[in-house]
Amino acid sequence: MKNILMFIQRNFLKVKRFNYSQYIKTNILFFSTTISLLINSTIIRSITVKNIFDIRPFISDLCIILFILSFAYLLKPKKQIVYFMTVSIIFTAICVINSIYFTYYASFASVSLISVSMQVVDVADAVTESVVETKDFIYLWQPLLILFLHYNLKSHNYYFRVEKIEKGKERLLGTITASIIMGLILIVTISSVAISRLEKQWNREYLVMQFGINIYQINDLIRSLEPSINAFFGYDKAALKIKTYYAENKKEPVINEYTNIFKDKNILAIHFESAQQFLMDLKFNDLEVTPNLNRLAKEGIFFSNFYSQVGIGTSSDTEFTFNTSLMPSTTGTVFVSYWNREFITIPKLLKEQGYYTFSMHGNKADMWNRKLMHKEMGYDRFYSENDYEIDEVIGLGLADKSFFRQSIDKIEKISNKYDKYYGTLITLSNHTPFSNLDKYGDYDVDMKVNKLNPVTGLEEPYSYPYMEDTIMGRYIKSMHYSDEALGEFINGLDEKGLLEDTVIVIYGDHDARLSKKDFQKLYNYNYETNNIKEKLDPSYIPFDYYEYELNRDVPLVIWTKEKNFNKDVKEVMGMIDVFPTLGNMFNFNSPYQLGNDIFSVKDNVVGFTNGNWLTNDVYYNSQKQEFKLLNSDATISQEYIDKYINDSENKIDISNDIIKYDFIRKIKETENILNNYNK
Repeated sequence: MKNILMFIQRNFLKVKRFNYSQYIKTNILFFSTTISLLINSTIIRSITVKNIFDIRPFISDLCIILFILSFAYLLKPKKQIVYFMTVSIIFTAICVINSIYFTYYASFASVSLISVSMQVVDVADAVTESVVETKDFIYLWQPLLILFLHYNLKSHNYYFRVEKIEKGKERLLGTITASIIMGLILIVTISSVAISRLEKQWNREYLVMQFGINIYQINDLIRSLEPSINAFFGYDKAALKIKTYYAENKKEPVINEYTNIFKDKNILAIHFESAQQFLMDLKFNDLEVTPNLNRLAKEGIFFSNFYSQVGIGTSSDTEFTFNTSLMPSTTGTVFVSYWNREFITIPKLLKEQGYYTFSMHGNKADMWNRKLMHKEMGYDRFYSENDYEIDEVIGLGLADKSFFRQSIDKIEKISNKYDKYYGTLITLSNHTPFSNLDKYGDYDVDMKVNKLNPVTGLEEPYSYPYMEDTIMGRYIKSMHYSDEALGEFINGLDEKGLLEDTVIVIYGDHDARLSKKDFQKLYNYNYETNNIKEKLDPSYIPFDYYEYELNRDVPLVIWTKEKNFNKDVKEVMGMIDVFPTLGNMFNFNSPYQLGNDIFSVKDNVVGFTNGNWLTNDVYYNSQKQEFKLLNSDATISQEYIDKYINDSENKIDISNDIIKYDFIRKIKETENILNNYNK
């Protein structure tokens, strides 16, 4: 530190002797690029995490911008435009990509997504129709401005005049010094909590709020390289932490009324694309949006406070978490970045009990690297697009009705050949952008009321547009179609006798990523004005950040034809809890499961990959370090909050270490060596 301070004193004092007026006039392009990039960095923070007036991320962004732009001084003034434009395009692209990504995922993009970037081609319609907004391109002014200034300066012989008094090395040194000073200011003012979160990287919104978009992206680049180097460094420390965690958090099997209730029965798990619970409560003109799902939920075991826990891997994260009871990776996606790791999964454990395991999906086998990952997870066979006749397409691939219809024939053949089986069916039609209105059927999402006819004086039926021609309306129609497909599937299985000794597990993989404004019209539509109700209206339903987050719950139903459970489980539950809950029912378990059997736990906690968490009493916002009380009878202490912060963060960290360091494989290899030695 002493040497750094001496360096700053010696060189910064030298910089102070500069003629600042001349310095600015002879570096117009440098200052214009710096200021415009800083403005864009501030804009994206204001649009996303909304902390425009926070000085720390402002200094942080300026520090990075100055440091990177300083190297332009190694070039002659007339050639600096190439460097400035390159930096401008890169920084602008970062803003545009993160703006689009935040609109859809409410988080920030990761460099690790480059490895799956070609998948964007497959979902191009989804991006252009329901995600991209005009605001996402507001950042393009910056490189255009720099280009305009360059040609303007060039036309006035600016570069010729500047080259006569060019002092590149001095200006390089001065700019880097200024950047270092800002960096030191950040270092001495940063908290231990912020340092910890910067190291872990999983709380992306917090990092952008505290450090700005540029440090977040640089830190993410470093973290994204971890899959290539983690296998060689840091394993011993991580292994000790993992072993200690499980030693202190042993989950002994608890016998309850559901223990082994479904032992040796067939399992069909339906991975229901973008299904959300709020649709189960909706009716339009007295017709339910999801009548088939509602019926199954009423007859079976319905988990009405159930949440997905996905990261940037969305559907693939749910497949991973459902089958392992581990959290998604916070650096990259397991299916793409860590597909060659070893995990204890439901298919592997059931195969040990004599089950045949398979998965089915009417899309490309390479999507989310399923072709490789499903084999690694223990599925004996993956039926993909090539195994189906693509006779009807909705959205990204084979329509759900055709997919289910063709899958019944395949399941019948499997049933005739194997005594027991476990199958996962991944639906597709309810995927954004929900644009196939001509194929969703005739389900109306308008509002029909009786209205007084001023001419006749009689009340007559009248339709208000309500949800028609909206993203929410299209989503509702799409979900109604997929629900019809689900009903046809259950009936088709029944006709073939395939519901005997079979348990159906239905789970929403994640929410539909609709915006808050979509919900505003759904809940606060005033048909008399054909507009949104005023906030002062007594019937106005507030829909703030917390209401939006709590509204992202997805359905989970366990149903069998052989027994009417008619049970609603209200305990808060996450995707990591499905594995141990099913394990208790079907007689399997993993020593590394992080979730709980929901029938053997009280005061469960659901942790999310951004650091937020949820209990029956509290929803905690990790970004703002505040919470919303959900149970007015509960008394919440700081000890309570700290307990669940620690619990949630530990699960994220332990899961990350298991994934990154291939811990399960290494433990098995060590055990094999010891067993052979003892022999």
